[in-house]
Amino acid sequence: MLGKSAGGLYWMYRYLERSENTSRLIEAGFRNALTRPASSADEWSSILDAAGARQTYLDRQTAFEQPRVIDFLLRDRSNPSSVLAVVEAARNNARMVRTALSREVWEAINECWMQLKSTLARQVSDRDLPAVLSLIRQQNALVRGATHGTMLRNDVFNFARLGTFLERADSTARILDVKYYVLLPSISHIGSALDNVQWENILRAVGGHSSYRWLNGPDVTARGIAEFLILDSRMPRSLAFCAAKATANLSYLEKEYGTRHNCQEQAEALVGRLASTSINRIFDGGLHEFILDFLADSAKLGATIETDYRFYG
Repeated sequence: MLGKSAGGLYWMYRYLERSENTSRLIEAGFRNALTRPASSADEWSSILDAAGARQTYLDRQTAFEQPRVIDFLLRDRSNPSSVLAVVEAARNNARMVRTALSREVWEAINECWMQLKSTLARQVSDRDLPAVLSLIRQQNALVRGATHGTMLRNDVFNFARLGTFLERADSTARILDVKYYVLLPSISHIGSALDNVQWENILRAVGGHSSYRWLNGPDVTARGIAEFLILDSRMPRSLAFCAAKATANLSYLEKEYGTRHNCQEQAEALVGRLASTSINRIFDGGLHEFILDFLADSAKLGATIETDYRFYG
């Protein structure tokens, strides 16, 4: 496959995953703002940090007001990571690699773009926000379903899944970091009812609330949830799960092309580091520091994949 086509597939699915992850960040912010309305500005500032959009927002706005931040993250075209912008970018990439996609996948991504373009044509009210965030996730699920149900398990599929898992891991790490460092108003609240509500909101934001409860019952703790989202390989949005799946996709590409690259080495090393650590060791060394290291490793892996498979060559 041409590097440009591989890059188009990789970024198509990264952009789609980013649109869903942004909706999940907004949901986390919206829920947590309800638990501490007096600190709403800090809450939305932290959400912009997690989305990597703080400076772009401050170039145009001066206050972290909920309606403005939500509108910026959902539909502001000056924000290249807004849901509207990334869904359009995903569709543009899909058009570029149209011949590599099944008809069902193309129709699903086109429908996703049309639905969200119509829905986000106007500012979303607080009353309508939950339904809009749900629609974003539903449209992404339709594309994923078409991908899994109709695409050959070849290099096309593996580049698509690489984009998905690297973006998903990045998002889960950022959501965790926001909670640990910003959302808790005081160290005195650790272990309190407020602390537990905020951690449960994080589980809901990554679609893991029911799964965590099924495995752990009512025992909601920061350490338990962090372990679930970092190290539990059964959780499809955990760092361990995403890293393992990305490594498997790279392994398939290695077999298909008969060439081993630096990215395979980096991915296997990342999986090994996650497998050899424990949540106690992570907390002892600092959760924030661990997440920063993971984000740096993930970004380096993404850059190496682009170089090894000549996305822009």
